[in-house]
Amino acid sequence: MISQRHVLGIVLAGGEGKRLFPLTMDRAKPAVPFGGGYRLIDFVLSNLVNAGYSRLCVLTQYKSHSLDRHISQTWRPSGFNGEYITPVPAQQRLGPRWYTGSADAIFQSLNLVYDEEPEYIVVFGADHVYRMDPEQMVEAHIASGAECTVAGIRVPREEATAFGCIDSDDSGRITQFLEKPADPPGTPDDPNATFASMGNYVFTADALVAAIKADADNPDSDHDMGGDIIPAFVDRGEAFVYDFKDNQVPGATDRDRGYWRDVGTLDAFYDAHMDLVSVHPIFNLYNRRWPIHGSADYLVAPAKFVKGGLAQESMVGSGSIVSAATVRNSVLSSNVLIEEGATVEGSVLMPGVRIGKGAVVRKAILDKNVVISPGQIIGVDEERDRERFAISSGGVVAIGKGVRV
Repeated sequence: MISQRHVLGIVLAGGEGKRLFPLTMDRAKPAVPFGGGYRLIDFVLSNLVNAGYSRLCVLTQYKSHSLDRHISQTWRPSGFNGEYITPVPAQQRLGPRWYTGSADAIFQSLNLVYDEEPEYIVVFGADHVYRMDPEQMVEAHIASGAECTVAGIRVPREEATAFGCIDSDDSGRITQFLEKPADPPGTPDDPNATFASMGNYVFTADALVAAIKADADNPDSDHDMGGDIIPAFVDRGEAFVYDFKDNQVPGATDRDRGYWRDVGTLDAFYDAHMDLVSVHPIFNLYNRRWPIHGSADYLVAPAKFVKGGLAQESMVGSGSIVSAATVRNSVLSSNVLIEEGATVEGSVLMPGVRIGKGAVVRKAILDKNVVISPGQIIGVDEERDRERFAISSGGVVAIGKGVRV
């Protein structure tokens, strides 16, 4: 699919991701591995590329080396018709300061907009797990005549207090944009549901440039897209909501249609992985009509199960070996080794993890190259684990990159 519109994509990927620590101790949040063979940023980039948008700028800042490398190595369009997907690190174009907010990141990168001269600009976040056809949202934006369109997902009102919430009229015009309100508004057709902002926006290019410049001159602004730019469009009556339930992605199943997860906490990150592993998954990574493109390593061998090694309700990455061990309800990335007599249950193991003989790992997230020594027990004794590791409010044990236990 090739879009006939002149659209520039800007992906905001500079987030520090403090709530995902220790997974973000050594990398930007969008670079965190997910689902056995992906990075979080692969979901937004796949959605944009599948929709035919291939002029994409990824604005990075915090500990961006692994993210920059991943984009450069994995996302290489042909260059035909000026296609590019490029990481854009913070360049201090306006003096000796880094980005002071997501809107400031775009302000300091307006040279990209001036070079491209697009009609429309899509500004998407980089750290959500979902499928979406952005082209449908762009077409809805054009049809509405709005300067700004915000993607909204319907969530139960009692759960909406954790999100930026959208109040709109029957025409879809946004009347209020509320950050984590105590009493979220209902949608025009359902008082028990609220539109939560997905962090995905479409703008008419000239309107965004004007708004970004005006915001830069405002000393009272936090220079944030959701906190400052969107409310400015709302105040002028120029912002509309796009209902995510109207987005139809090819190949979606009844079970995973409309799936979207903000994986900004350890518990949300863990739960999103558990959504992948059932026979009929809540989110299906195997949709070939709208694929999620990742960093598959074609040089490693397939996964191997030896000496009666067993994996049930699990995903196992290439190059992994399960030897006389048992894996249940887990996601294993590439080059994971689980030795004789070990048990892994309800866990997320990132590339290069080693589980020694007889070890037990339950309800845990193990970052890259973690080594669990023979006989160690993780995720069974919470009090003991809390002395050594980070534990989420939901009881998920998280062990940082390269730790040996």
